Amino acid sequence: MSKEQESSTRRMLLTMMKTNGPLSVSEMAKQLGITEMAVRRHLNTLERDGLVETRLSRQAMGRPTHLYSLTESADDLFPKNYHQLTLDLLHELGVEDGEEKIGRLFQLRKEKLLDKYRVQMEGKSLTERVALLADIQNANGYMVEWESGEEGGFVFKEFNCPISQVARQYNEACQCELALFKELLGASVERTECMTKGGRKCTYLIDNKAVKIASGTS
Repeated sequence: MSKEQESSTRRMLLTMMKTNGPLSVSEMAKQLGITEMAVRRHLNTLERDGLVETRLSRQAMGRPTHLYSLTESADDLFPKNYHQLTLDLLHELGVEDGEEKIGRLFQLRKEKLLDKYRVQMEGKSLTERVALLADIQNANGYMVEWESGEEGGFVFKEFNCPISQVARQYNEACQCELALFKELLGASVERTECMTKGGRKCTYLIDNKAVKIASGTS
């Protein structure tokens, strides 16, 4: 079986569990028209990847049956429309309370993130703070790469933006991210490329002349 066929079979198994709930190996094999051994092999891979979990179901008669279902991580594989809901809510907020309320909302989000990560930055060199910021952004899906730049500074690149749909309509999102970087790093940060403005990535130039990191409550 080719890699494409294996991927397609696993996708069908995930879809079956999504639409029909917990299923046994025999039920899945019957629906797909393949052997139970083949189903088990695919399920082992999905379990290893953290997408499927199993539980033992005891029957009134006969041997207990293993039932397979999706984990919370697997839910992310299926289409979502969160960005449209967010845009709709922001639009209604702007209509009801004015555009300045939207700007304040993004500012509050920035302050919350600053409070969350500020302590982790304290006592670290600028290089260590840049590395930590990259870890934070990668954990949030931004696909970051960074490297030393000219005159001892750094080039920080984000190849994905999980909030791009929102940021394209509300520039406050980009402005607050830039402000967050400056305050967390305690350095001068300049955005030279932005995906919401047609760039292939978001690129930031970080000056090696560090300044005092913001402290205290927001």
